[in-house]
Amino acid sequence: MFRTGASRSILRSFNAATQPTFRANVNARLQTTITSQLCTLARRPQTAAAVRPLALQFARGAASKDGPPMDKIDTKHEKELAKHVLEADPERVSMDSSVHPVFGEVAAPAEKKEEDKMMAGVNQDIQTIKDTFDMSEVPKPALYIGLAGVLPYVATSLSTVFCAYEIHAAHESGSGLILSEKTAELMLHVLEPLQIGYGATIISFLGAIHWGLEWAKFGGEAGWSRYSIGVIGTALAWPTILLPVEYALISQFLIFNYMYYKDSRACRAGWAPAWYGVYRFALTFIVGAAIVLSLIGRGQVSDRIGRLPGPADRVKQLRDHQAAEAENEEEQRRKYLASKDEEDDE
Repeated sequence: MFRTGASRSILRSFNAATQPTFRANVNARLQTTITSQLCTLARRPQTAAAVRPLALQFARGAASKDGPPMDKIDTKHEKELAKHVLEADPERVSMDSSVHPVFGEVAAPAEKKEEDKMMAGVNQDIQTIKDTFDMSEVPKPALYIGLAGVLPYVATSLSTVFCAYEIHAAHESGSGLILSEKTAELMLHVLEPLQIGYGATIISFLGAIHWGLEWAKFGGEAGWSRYSIGVIGTALAWPTILLPVEYALISQFLIFNYMYYKDSRACRAGWAPAWYGVYRFALTFIVGAAIVLSLIGRGQVSDRIGRLPGPADRVKQLRDHQAAEAENEEEQRRKYLASKDEEDDE
């Protein structure tokens, strides 16, 4: 019966009633959505909702058995929620939290800034320094005795700087803070051989440690390779006492670094305990800083102090004296022989 003219007219009326000018509206909305590029990411896609006829949506909402389309307001629950106080969350609530990010989500972890990357590098460097000077594995007796062993070196270095300051102050103002210029200069000359001699002793002791490790067969028997570490250190250290003060301090600074290099190599080879490398680095750092401080102090007053004769100067004076004595003896012998020949002629 749907093929009759009356039925067809009725169907056409239904189609005309349910589809009024929606196609034109849908096309206009689609064109607006495509051409709008600013709000595309912020708006929800409405193409599917626009295609559906409004009458059909209302009919489905009225015919649904789940109740009205709007949720029922629970006033009791809302009153209970109103009694709660909002907790402060500074990490999430800020000036930028009310702005919805275009390419992200609210309360999502933000990307690290350049400042955070820079601080991460600084923190990594600080941690590296802590690990470098970490001596938690060093035995306490060795740690305390080692630190006590560098105290004389630090004391002589600080005393050198103090004497240099007194000499400089006396030269500028006429009098030092505590000592006079002459007294400070004499004390500085007393400190010179003490610091150099103590440095040579410490270097010899560092070499002797490897002899003890070899005798204890720590890490096996290395033989000449381990014995040579102690011999080379001692052979290089003691000749420095014959050099002028500045050259002696610079030479010992280089020897201390050379011994640390050999000790670190020994640790990697298993010839010394694992903590010995860090232990030696810390002590070498303190001694090296003390030597540099002494050189700086002496450099400030190098043109205002006299120079006492060193061991090399004394050796030279001894040789000159011996040569003069030998020449004098030869002259006296010649005179004696000449006088004896004259007596024989008579």
